[in-house]
Amino acid sequence: MTSGQFQPVPQILMELPPSEQQKLLSEFMAIVRDLDGTDAVQLMALVMGSEALKERLLAMLVGYVTKELGAEVRYGD
Repeated sequence: MTSGQFQPVPQILMELPPSEQQKLLSEFMAIVRDLDGTDAVQLMALVMGSEALKERLLAMLVGYVTKELGAEVRYGD
């Protein structure tokens, strides 16, 4: 990632090497592993229906992007 260059978080995630994507997936799975979702659509509905779960996942993602990648996260700019 280039210093000072804006990139949306989804773009950053898609450009991660497979090993980093796997690391992020492991962190995600640690949070959602006890949910009773049988597919991605059902899992998304369960996550979107829980404010606490959304906050945990967002905190995990922001923490990863800032600590591991050294990026700054801005909301709604």
